[in-house]
Amino acid sequence: MSELSRSELDYRLRQQSILSDFGVEALRAEDFGRLLQRATELCAAGMGAQFCKALEYKRDQDVLLVLAGVGWGPDVVGQAVVGADLASPAGFALKTGQPVISNHLENEQRFRTPQLMADHGIRRAVNVIIRNRQGDFGVLEVDDTREGLFDPADIAFMQGFANLLGGAIERQRAEARLQAALERQELLTREMSHRVKNSLAVVASLLTLQGRATDNEDVRRALADAQTRVAAVAQVHDQLWQQPDLAAVDIAPFLATLVERLAESAPAHAIRCRIDHTTMPADLAIPLGLFVNELVTNAIKHAYPDGGGEIRVETQARPDGGLSLVVADDGVGLPPDFDLSGAARRSLGMRVILGMARQIGGTLRVEAAAPPEARGSRFALDLPAPV
Repeated sequence: MSELSRSELDYRLRQQSILSDFGVEALRAEDFGRLLQRATELCAAGMGAQFCKALEYKRDQDVLLVLAGVGWGPDVVGQAVVGADLASPAGFALKTGQPVISNHLENEQRFRTPQLMADHGIRRAVNVIIRNRQGDFGVLEVDDTREGLFDPADIAFMQGFANLLGGAIERQRAEARLQAALERQELLTREMSHRVKNSLAVVASLLTLQGRATDNEDVRRALADAQTRVAAVAQVHDQLWQQPDLAAVDIAPFLATLVERLAESAPAHAIRCRIDHTTMPADLAIPLGLFVNELVTNAIKHAYPDGGGEIRVETQARPDGGLSLVVADDGVGLPPDFDLSGAARRSLGMRVILGMARQIGGTLRVEAAAPPEARGSRFALDLPAPV
């Protein structure tokens, strides 16, 4: 093997190594501007050239804007443009879709030398198109003021960069569209939740008015219970649409605000809320809020028939990585023969509690109060560890 061929082989191997490393960067890049600049730097280095630039095609003006580059003077990157017509090397590559090599620009008969290149004394250039399935983005160009020859193997090297850039553009645009769709969906979800809250508030008001219009005490109590539950659902939705992230609702402030509003309606009771910061999707946070509302409301009504007392809402970590949500009081407690299934058959409130527990995917337990007091009731909802 001659010295010349060995040198050529080393040159091509170095190009392949640079291209391989850039491929990893292109897959990971989040900032396309930085990736484009990095491509021009590596492309120039791989070809031992003085200049490289990446140009974006501006269809409305039919020009190519220099978006990134290396070797150029001030006020070029981000500002300079070259023609995108067939008389420009870069324009010819863009419009025909074919790579262009010009090793003697001063003698070139096919097209003119753009003023930007003339100002920098460019004598030879090679252009390849940057494209993907969405269309043509622009052109990647390497230039030099020195004599020499760019050859087809250089085109293959540059086209590798251009193809990676095209793929990165496509990926980032797809991600941007997906993000916009997600933001739109979240906005619609918030708006829907806000409207649901307003509609339910109207329903709750109508139930209150209907209750006042009847003389039947049983009907009045039933309507009052219905109004309370509808108002609870409205409160949950009121909290929900104000959450910063509907995909991961932090239940600590979510439940704390809900419990705070329940406390305002029951000033004789001391309602404590100690919730660890844990996130869950909105479709689980809603039934969790209704679960807590029902249990706290039951405790307010029945735990302390002779006056007010303490009601606690808290979370406890479990050894298996899950979480237990506990609603407890120190009141009169549950009957000795209390049974969840039997209570659910007799009580709408217990049916709601069990239904919400199942919807969340949790297991509801009723625990006896700890001695020596042995008073009060304690409901624990065991939630599985997040996957």
